[in-house]
Amino acid sequence: MNGVLVVDKPRDHTSHDVVARLRGMLRQRRIGHGGTLDPMATGVLPALVGRATRASEYLLGDKEYLAELTFGLSTDTHDITGLVTETRTARPTREETLAALAEFTGPQEQIPPMVSAVKIGGAKLYELHRRGLEVERPARPIQVYALTLEAFSGDGCTLRAKVSKGTYIRVLAHDLGRRLGCLAALSALTRTAADPFTLAQAHPLDDIAQAAREGRVEDWILPVDSLFAAHPALTVNARTEAMCRNGAPFPAPETLPPDAPCRVYAPDGTFLLLGRTQARDGRLYVYTEKSFFEPQ
Repeated sequence: MNGVLVVDKPRDHTSHDVVARLRGMLRQRRIGHGGTLDPMATGVLPALVGRATRASEYLLGDKEYLAELTFGLSTDTHDITGLVTETRTARPTREETLAALAEFTGPQEQIPPMVSAVKIGGAKLYELHRRGLEVERPARPIQVYALTLEAFSGDGCTLRAKVSKGTYIRVLAHDLGRRLGCLAALSALTRTAADPFTLAQAHPLDDIAQAAREGRVEDWILPVDSLFAAHPALTVNARTEAMCRNGAPFPAPETLPPDAPCRVYAPDGTFLLLGRTQARDGRLYVYTEKSFFEPQ
């Protein structure tokens, strides 16, 4: 069993909890996930099964979220699960909120929260937070592609955010509340997309358990090459397939430019590897970037 199973993560489960449950359901130890979600968050969590775990580094693309913010408070975790550190009675208008959202769109730098898996000096920030410590964290470059106001009330709002990898929506909520002068904390979060997967493709854990009992869960596992659907595909002959399986480069077709990723398939349609073109001695070759075939 190899491929990607898109899970609709339930609230109050860690991403590790989801993987642990899937291992039991699928009777498969080799399972990982792409893109950690906080326990309070729900939505798209791609689970990598079998040899698909080799693709974890490619599941770090853009994300889309539906985020609910509560005005009037700030917490030590930047969401409502944390300890309240400050409250205010001020509330923004819809127009003020829209203007602030425009300021938070585009490339920027963001300081990761103390409750996160980011490492400083070899220690994870959340471990330091549990010990009552707070350390200086360097800002990281992120990109907020779009921020849309989906709903607004006097006590909060709902945002749709399309962002780059490494963006913390909790921090975005906290910083927005500071900018508006009212404070804000994240009160609910749903990941609606983790490129290239969407919530429409995701399955609740209980449904996955039922499908596993009935022997039909493999119908929901997407092939690993679905991660690379945007790249051009090459089907090689038997001789070149043998070269691929031995890790040897092979001449690239003229249709591919230099430094271009591509999907490489065997004559029978088996997905062999993700390749990348490189020039050598005046010619262009396809080199293996990551192989996904089963050893023979």
